[in-house]
Amino acid sequence: MSAPRAAVLGVSGPVLLPQERDFLRAADPWGFILFARNVVDPDQVRALTADLREAVGRAAPVLIDQEGGRVQRLRAPHWREYRPALDQMARARDPLRGQWLRNRLIAAELAAVGIDVNCAPLADLVEEGTHPVLLNRLYGGDVATVTAAARAAADGLMAGGVLPVLKHVPGYGRARVDSHLALPRVTAPLAELRARDFAPFRALADLPMAMSAHIVVAALDPDRPATTSPLVMAEVRGWIGMDALMITDDLSMEALSGGIGARAAQALAAGCDIALHSNGRLAEMEEVIAASPALAGDSLRRAGRALAARKPAEPCDADALWRELQALLGDDAPPVARA
Repeated sequence: MSAPRAAVLGVSGPVLLPQERDFLRAADPWGFILFARNVVDPDQVRALTADLREAVGRAAPVLIDQEGGRVQRLRAPHWREYRPALDQMARARDPLRGQWLRNRLIAAELAAVGIDVNCAPLADLVEEGTHPVLLNRLYGGDVATVTAAARAAADGLMAGGVLPVLKHVPGYGRARVDSHLALPRVTAPLAELRARDFAPFRALADLPMAMSAHIVVAALDPDRPATTSPLVMAEVRGWIGMDALMITDDLSMEALSGGIGARAAQALAAGCDIALHSNGRLAEMEEVIAASPALAGDSLRRAGRALAARKPAEPCDADALWRELQALLGDDAPPVARA
C-alpha cells in the first residue's frame, strides 16, 4: 500500500458530498480537519468522521481545534463550554490539575464522535501587546508556567485517547497582528528568543505532533514566515530539538502569500511534514494535493510514530471530572450539555 499524501484537508459542510468523496479517495490525504461548518450534533459528526475514513480506506486521523473558550468547534447545547484558558489558569485553585481535567473532558467529547487529534495545547507566551486573537487562549507569561500547563493539557488529551498538536512553533506570543489577516514579525535577538519564546517548545519537544506559526522570526530569516522558512525549521529541528510531525497552520491564512499550491510546496520544502488546508474549497484542495507528495523519509517516520502514540482512552467518570473542575474554579461553571 502506498503512503498517503502529505496533506490534511477540510471539507465543505456537515455531510461528505459525492464529489468530495471521489476526490478524497483519489487524493488520499494523510488526515482531515473539522470546523464549525462541519458540526451539527454528535450523531452527524460521528457519521462524518466515519465517512471521511471510509473515503480513504483507513483509520486516518481527524483533527479539530477544540481548545475550549473562544476557539472550540463543538459547542453547547451538545457539548460542554469552557472558559478561556488564560481565565481558567488565573481562577483555578490548582491550575495544572484544572488544565488536565479540562483536556481530559475535551478528549472524551472528541473521542465519542470519532475525532482523535486536537490542535492544542498552546506553548506561546503572554507578552505585553500580544494580539487579542491569541491572548486569552494562552496559559501564562513565564516559561515554567506555560511549559507545565501545556504538559498537563497534553497529558489530559492523551489519557483520553486523543493526540495533541503543540502550537504555534516556534512561538507566536510576540505577534502584534492577527496572522489570519496579516504577517506578524518578531525582531527580538536570537538569544532572547531562545531563552523565552523557544524554551517551552524545547521542553515539550517529545510531543508527537506540532503546528508551525505563520510569523517572521527576523533573527533567523527576515524574509519568510516560519512555515515556509528552511532556516526557522532548521532551528526547530536543531536547537529546539523537535522531531515531532510538523503540520502547517492553515495555508489559507492571509499571513502567507502566493497561490495555495505554492504555499504548500514551500512549506513542505522548508521542512514541514504536512500541509494543512482547511476551508473545504475543492479547487484549492486540488492545488494542495498536486503540491503534496506521498509521505516519505523522515516525514513518513514521524507520521507513523505519531499515529502509534494513539492509545485507547483510560476509563473516566466525565461527570465526576466536570464537578471537580467546577470546584477548582470555585463558582458556577459555564453551561454543560451531554454529547
